[in-house]
Amino acid sequence: MFYQLVTSMSRAQKGYILMGMDLFWVVASFFISQSLLYNGHFSIDQFWSSAWYLLLFIPLTAAVIHFFGLHLIKLNTYGMNDIINTMSLAGLLCSVGIGTNMIFKTDAPVSAASLITFGLLFSVLSICGRILLRKIVLRIYSSRQTRKRVLIYGAGQTGQQLATALQTDHEFEAACFVDDNATLHKLTVAGLRVHSPKNIPMLVKRIGVDRIILAMPSADQTVRVQLAKKLSSLDCEVLALPSFADMVLRGEEATRAAPVQLNSLLGRDALETDLPAASSAYEDRRILVTGAGGSIGSELCRQLLNCKPTTLVLFEHSEYALYKIAQQLKETASTTRIVPVLGSVTQPELVRETLHNHEVDVVFHAAAYKHVNIVESNSFEGARNNVLGTRIVAEESIRAGVNRFILVSTDKAVRPTSMMGSTKRMAELVVQDLSTRSNETKLSMVRFGNVLGSSGSVIPLFDEQIREGGPVTVTHPEVTRYFMTLSEAVRLVLLAGSFSRGGDVFVLDMGKPVSILSVARKMIETAGFSVRDENDPNGDISIAFIGLKPGEKMHEELLIGTDMLTTPHPKILRAQEHYWSELEMANALQDLRRAIETRDGDLLRATMRKWVESPDSDPAVLTVVGES
Repeated sequence: MFYQLVTSMSRAQKGYILMGMDLFWVVASFFISQSLLYNGHFSIDQFWSSAWYLLLFIPLTAAVIHFFGLHLIKLNTYGMNDIINTMSLAGLLCSVGIGTNMIFKTDAPVSAASLITFGLLFSVLSICGRILLRKIVLRIYSSRQTRKRVLIYGAGQTGQQLATALQTDHEFEAACFVDDNATLHKLTVAGLRVHSPKNIPMLVKRIGVDRIILAMPSADQTVRVQLAKKLSSLDCEVLALPSFADMVLRGEEATRAAPVQLNSLLGRDALETDLPAASSAYEDRRILVTGAGGSIGSELCRQLLNCKPTTLVLFEHSEYALYKIAQQLKETASTTRIVPVLGSVTQPELVRETLHNHEVDVVFHAAAYKHVNIVESNSFEGARNNVLGTRIVAEESIRAGVNRFILVSTDKAVRPTSMMGSTKRMAELVVQDLSTRSNETKLSMVRFGNVLGSSGSVIPLFDEQIREGGPVTVTHPEVTRYFMTLSEAVRLVLLAGSFSRGGDVFVLDMGKPVSILSVARKMIETAGFSVRDENDPNGDISIAFIGLKPGEKMHEELLIGTDMLTTPHPKILRAQEHYWSELEMANALQDLRRAIETRDGDLLRATMRKWVESPDSDPAVLTVVGES
């Protein structure tokens, strides 16, 4: 009943109640002060002789309260400033009464002492009345709401500010403090008991703690991370809180480590500004992107949207990834029609239907299983998706009369040692073979190194390991990789598509390969930590060497041969590479299909060894065989 009454009242109604309470306290304080003056013997005549003071105090009080909005102060935010305002009102009434006595210069029926007593009583009654009413209202609200209980680790300034803020929160309530300082144990701070950290498991069970907040922003981040790990076994969520001053002064930066600038990890100048846009090649075109929900595919879609194609078809086998990128693009697309298609590139009937229904002009084939370790242990599906899927999309593109087909490849396809690299190289050979028999469709491919920040990059892994306090895992002290930014990779793909003449292998001048160890060190230092090693045994985060995994190479390459041709852009090169004849490619694909259908791992590996260049292969041998 009380809850419905409180919640049904308007803000104006609540304000009038608070004003009425203050007017009542004016009357009550006045008569109590008079009664105290006359030792309880307060006659009717004395009452009427002093009652005219109330005719002055009541309208004056109402006017002041209304003018300064004292009746509009929310009960759950009633604090020290509001108490001072109430005391100021009492002082004003007292001063007006004393001033009235001085003006009339008669035997005042109300003495100055009585007026001072009246002012003090009004202050106490008004302040205590609001505090009491606040507790009653909060109790009424809490009786209908179940608030989650929060244990605050750290009884310092940040913890006290948090406890104060939670007093007026409808979802959470502070249960108690925990602090490492033994001198604070069993004391009460900000209305909460302070306990020892060793009592946390008992407190969680006894009090029913739902969340633990680490309110210790001055502590080193590794300490907080280790503490969070220690508390993670408890059945409650553990969160770290920055200081309120940090949140005001530095905003969002206070809540996380400083982000690493990806361009600083390239070992060269980024080429985003050096790579011109290719808008004219894709404007008013109907474009299909396979693997549209992946890191490369989604960025391709975003940049293609700026080229203003008439239709952008998103082909993706992950429902969630497709939904996510489709929603993003629809929010920014103005004239381009966004068409999401759910399915796999290994479904020829779906690929054929999609190409014909939307009359696609350009195909960007970015769909691939690209994680080396995952494909290594799932080689049949890796080969089916990366090789046969590429064959299906390329063949159907030729049949549909698509103008251009661009395969997104990887440096791991160059003399591969992994199953993933072998399948991508086989996909390249498939595209090169089909390009020799395609008159209308220009097929080409783009090969580049690791993309910073993509799902397959080491950057997200290192970032997560740093947030957890380490160690950061590196395969080998001397391992190197080529790196490029996501923007560079996608611009390269778009430019290569506009340069394509058929059968081309485009690569980017990526400078020198970058040491993975140096990347790990730079990310640790950029996050504000020091590297723990022999030179600094007291550092924050260590680097652990875990050895190369199956299929991983010490150093990646971008070129199989040595012959290079220029393109209209000096940073983009066209590789001259040899490939198998139509008959040999047919035999390779036949062996591959038989290995996948029979789940014959030995046959699959033998097929890859036979038809894909190994690290020890001689390009001259491939040339002779390919031309025989």
